[in-house]
Amino acid sequence: MSAREAGSVGAPGRIRGTMADLVRVNLKIWGVVQGVGYRYFVRQTAEALGVGGYVRNRADGGVEVVAEGDRAAINALIDDLREGPRYGSVDRIDVEWEEPTGGFQGFDYAF
Repeated sequence: MSAREAGSVGAPGRIRGTMADLVRVNLKIWGVVQGVGYRYFVRQTAEALGVGGYVRNRADGGVEVVAEGDRAAINALIDDLREGPRYGSVDRIDVEWEEPTGGFQGFDYAF
């Protein structure tokens, strides 16, 4: 279920799932992803799915996303991020799974 299909499934500021259910992913996104509202799109999508973490622009022109949530929500986030916003274009997403820390209280921008 994507964020587009689900509407708002998670309570704002609260990550769904228990620590045992949590997964963490580090995404590097490549394409036309800066200056097109991509970070805003990421944040809105993550919040709708109840996923915690952050998004930031990279100096090399890509975007980095670190996200934690239940596996289904993270997979839905990745699927939605492949589409991106209207004026963006995603060429590739590098996915690196990591151990969750449970340290996020919502989803935000990082600089």
